[in-house]
Amino acid sequence: MLPAATAALAGALTVFGFAPFGVGLVPIATLAALFLLWRGAATPRRAAWIGFAFGAGLFGAGVSWIYIALETFGGMPAPVAAVGIAGFCAYLSLWPAFAGYVAARAAPAGSALRLVAAAGAWTLAEWLRGFVLTGFPWLAAGHAQLPGSTLAGFAPLGGVFLVSLAVAAVAALVAYGIEALAQELPKRVALAGAGVATLFVAGALLDRVVWTTPNAAPVAVTLVQGNIPQEQKFDPELRGRAFRVYAELVAESKGRLVVLPESAFPVFAEDVPAETFAALARTMRARGGDVLVGVFVAQPPSPGEDQPRIHNSVVTLGESATQLYRKRHLVPFGETIPAKAAVGWLINRVLAIPLSDQTPGPDDQPPIEVAGERLAVNICYEDAFGAEIAGWSRDSTILVNVTNDAWYGRSIAAWQHNQIAQMRAKETGRPMLRATNTGITSVIDADGGQRVHLPWFRRGMLETNVVGRTGVTPFMRWGNAFAALIAAALVAAAFVVGRASARRASG
Repeated sequence: MLPAATAALAGALTVFGFAPFGVGLVPIATLAALFLLWRGAATPRRAAWIGFAFGAGLFGAGVSWIYIALETFGGMPAPVAAVGIAGFCAYLSLWPAFAGYVAARAAPAGSALRLVAAAGAWTLAEWLRGFVLTGFPWLAAGHAQLPGSTLAGFAPLGGVFLVSLAVAAVAALVAYGIEALAQELPKRVALAGAGVATLFVAGALLDRVVWTTPNAAPVAVTLVQGNIPQEQKFDPELRGRAFRVYAELVAESKGRLVVLPESAFPVFAEDVPAETFAALARTMRARGGDVLVGVFVAQPPSPGEDQPRIHNSVVTLGESATQLYRKRHLVPFGETIPAKAAVGWLINRVLAIPLSDQTPGPDDQPPIEVAGERLAVNICYEDAFGAEIAGWSRDSTILVNVTNDAWYGRSIAAWQHNQIAQMRAKETGRPMLRATNTGITSVIDADGGQRVHLPWFRRGMLETNVVGRTGVTPFMRWGNAFAALIAAALVAAAFVVGRASARRASG
């Protein structure tokens, strides 16, 4: 049990590498500890158990804030919510377990090749976790490298998973160096140090490459944070308050582009008073600009369906023609019910989340053209999926994320989410505008650095100038394929070389 307990502790400590703590070297140290444990594992099953324990620590400490959405705001009984979160974290922990199993199968125990396989297998597991069963790429190791680490320079080339691979490679080299130091092998220690330095220098050199081109003129933007408490947001008797608050803030704003949060108007578009929409449009036309409003849109059911199609949407009002973005990647159980025919009745009985059975928008939605810019709009959880955002934003100049992280209270979720958005800006070489209900409302520059943000849980407006950018990064062309192929190649190389060495030894 000692290796498993050590792995679980290392996994829990890994959370300190991510926002709001932001100690980016921590995941390198904890992964190095995990890889050393894997290197000594006698069997693939033992390596898998160690990986599962690491995942239990990582996800148990890092994403258990989902409990707040289920129990506090979703109305789920506390014991059921606790069991649900435990099951979810256990599922996520299967991916580090898978990585440990693959690494142990690829290379013999005690060999340096197992460290090579470990780096590749860890990255493959993160990549798979990012899309299997709709995906949950939260707490990918690469996210912890923003801001500050030169390893983030790999992001425009291969996305967050290439950064994760760089982190895992550094961790493997650190593990190799630690063992060499314990065995008093100075040449191997020097080799490991040279490898670590090479990766950091390569990241720094890539960071100097300018992948996209700035527009000639900036646009004045205003990001609005209404700070309407989650427990009041969907109260029918308080809807008028949301209409009034946002209309007043837009009237006070100065931006040519004004962005309101996700579901700023937590009703269907047809239930918003016509005068509210008209007032917003008049305000923005007077300054030659546009406002983006989060609202729900209901469409008639498709043939064979008996329920209207509900879309979590953003609509534009103002100088430009009215345009609509409908969320494409929905949150399982929060916005869509997997296997609805089998478990829908149960989910609806234990979870009281409004509008939890939505329809995804079409994949081919073009950028929204307002205020002289082309906006790649995404809603809340969508910005966790780097390859999707990269594909959607090729013809855009600015990324816009509208979010309501009030579902997770005063947990670390909002800060982690903002860090994820920073990686999307870094990958695409475009600024990211984030308008949220309670925070973190922020402006993120094209290099992934956060320029400014509003105080958490406070009503206000963030006003600044932003320069859009054009051009395509390599990641926008290749997506996650580059990182996945390199990771798979490392595992395959360890397997082939290990088997060849075993044959020579037996021969």
